[in-house]
Amino acid sequence: MTAEPAQSPIREQATPDLLATERVEALRLALLTWYDAEARDLPWRRTHDPYAIWISEAMLQQTQVATVESYWTAFLERFPTVADLAAADDDELLAAWSGLGYYRRARSLKAAAQVILREYGGRFPTHRHEVLALPGIGRYTAGAVLSIAFDLPEPLVDGNVARVFARLFALDAPLGSRLMEKALWDLAGMLVPIDGIGPWGPGSWNQGLMELGAVLCSPREPRCLLCPVSSFCQARLQGLERELPRPKVRPPSVEVELEVLLVRDDDRVLLQRRPDEGRMAGLWELPTRELASDAGRLWPTEYAHAGLQPHEELGKLSHGITVHRIKARVRRGELWTPGGALPVGGDLAWIHREQLAGLGLTGMARKILRRPFAGGWV
Repeated sequence: MTAEPAQSPIREQATPDLLATERVEALRLALLTWYDAEARDLPWRRTHDPYAIWISEAMLQQTQVATVESYWTAFLERFPTVADLAAADDDELLAAWSGLGYYRRARSLKAAAQVILREYGGRFPTHRHEVLALPGIGRYTAGAVLSIAFDLPEPLVDGNVARVFARLFALDAPLGSRLMEKALWDLAGMLVPIDGIGPWGPGSWNQGLMELGAVLCSPREPRCLLCPVSSFCQARLQGLERELPRPKVRPPSVEVELEVLLVRDDDRVLLQRRPDEGRMAGLWELPTRELASDAGRLWPTEYAHAGLQPHEELGKLSHGITVHRIKARVRRGELWTPGGALPVGGDLAWIHREQLAGLGLTGMARKILRRPFAGGWV
């Protein structure tokens, strides 16, 4: 592995007064005035409840805003308090999360809720070191909850903020590199206001940065003519707004071929629970075996029970899990066992159709069961 160069990611052409006090104050005022007038009306922006904000931030990681809106409302209706989340049944919790992906987030939420209930009486802690000690919470989530819910001067960097800073300060290093990460967090810490600016505090500043990246400072076609801080933007001054930020070096995709069995008995379908550890832990899926893969396997090469028999093909579909590019062939299946009973001690279960909506299904299982060839059961 080649060591990263020990230089600043700020391009040499950048002007030296980027962080002059008066310049920073003008930048903050321009962004905050714009955010106050133009911010999207998102449901989690109507509350200062740290629990509700925490749930929204967990959901928004790797998930589009439009998808999160409905999930967030339903999740809070089902688990309205930290105590409710701490006591959640795992299957019910995963069902409420099903479709958002990255299911470890849901388990981490429950584990953190149990700590908050046990050690803080159900109140979200307000010290950064306490928040960072909670399961599943990193620098970004800690900064988001503390600044938005409590208006504390805590920095944050997400994908949108990284793009905004990379252009504002002409940061010429790949996203995800150690050099770039340090520069981004250093800038976030320097720029987050310690005191309020008019009616706005640190939470508004952080949300304004994220909003700018989400609606104007977009990855491919930044809308510079509408940007409230375009006059400060070093990338635009240097004609680099479409070149920066430098893309993250991504691992190669992994091609996977699967065979999936759809085994039905009247209004029941046969499902299998995934192991308690690893990817998609504890979720329910259709019996699946891996036919070929470029790398480490997520599924076994044989079905979990010898009595599972594939028959004619029903359909095909594509699916993605992180770097895995999955091609799945769905076949009608049968389960042959003595007397028709399920194997004792196994992970197979007959699930009635009306139970599926409330079950923690993998994204691929839910996608298959929605297809016409599967009867559109979910």
